[in-house]
Amino acid sequence: MVPGEGKMQHSFKVGNYFGVLIGLLRDRKTFLEEIRQGTKIHHKIIALLVCSSIFFAIYGAIIGLSHSPIQALSAAIKLPILYLLTILICLPTLYIFNIFFGSGRSLAAHFLVVLTAASVISALLIAFAPVTLFFLITTNNYQFFKLLNVAIFIFTGVIGVHFLYQGMQLISDPDKEGQTTRTRLLQFWLVLYGFVGSQLGWTLRPIFGSPNTKFELFRQLQGNIYLDIVKAISEVLGFH
Repeated sequence: MVPGEGKMQHSFKVGNYFGVLIGLLRDRKTFLEEIRQGTKIHHKIIALLVCSSIFFAIYGAIIGLSHSPIQALSAAIKLPILYLLTILICLPTLYIFNIFFGSGRSLAAHFLVVLTAASVISALLIAFAPVTLFFLITTNNYQFFKLLNVAIFIFTGVIGVHFLYQGMQLISDPDKEGQTTRTRLLQFWLVLYGFVGSQLGWTLRPIFGSPNTKFELFRQLQGNIYLDIVKAISEVLGFH
C-alpha cells in the first residue's frame, strides 16, 4: 500500500458522507424518492448519522462553553445522543402503526426518513452556530443566551418536523390503503415526537449549564422544561 493511501481513502469516505447530506439539502425531493425506491438505504443512514452527530456535537460544544470547557465536552456528547434517542424511542410507534394501516415501507426506510429530519435540524443549527458564538462572546446574560438557543431549537425543530411530515407523505404515496388514517396518526406522532424530545432534553440536562453553578453531568429530576422557560423569560424581562 502506498504510504498515506489508507488515510486518503478514509478522508474520501467521510467526504462522501457529507456529500449525501449536501444531496439531501440541495434536492430533498429526489433524496426522498430514492428512499421510496430503496436506493442505498443503509449507506444513507450511516452517512447522515455521521454528519448529523458531528454537527450536533459542534453546536453542543458551543452552547456548553457558556459554562466551562468540561460542560462543552459534556454537551457535545449529549446533544447527538438526545436527537438519536428521541428517534429510537418514537420510531417503533410510527413504524408499527404505519404497517398496521397498509404501509409497505421497511423499518430502515422509516428510520432514514426520521433521520433526514434530524440531519436537516443539525445543518440548520450549524448555520446558526456563528450567531450563537457571537452572543456567547458578547453577552454575560445567561438567561438571554439560554432563551436565544431555545428559540433556535424550536425554529429548527419546526422546520425539521415539517420536512419529516412531507417526507413520510412522499414515501407512503404508493400505499393507498389506509393513507388517510396514516396521515392522522403521523400528525399525532409528530406531537408525541416533540414532547419526547423536550422531556428527554430536560432529563439529560444540563446541556447549557449556568456559569454560577458547579459542573454536573446530570441533575436531579425536578420541575419541567416549560416552567424553566417561563422562569428564564421572567428573569430576562426583569420580573424575577
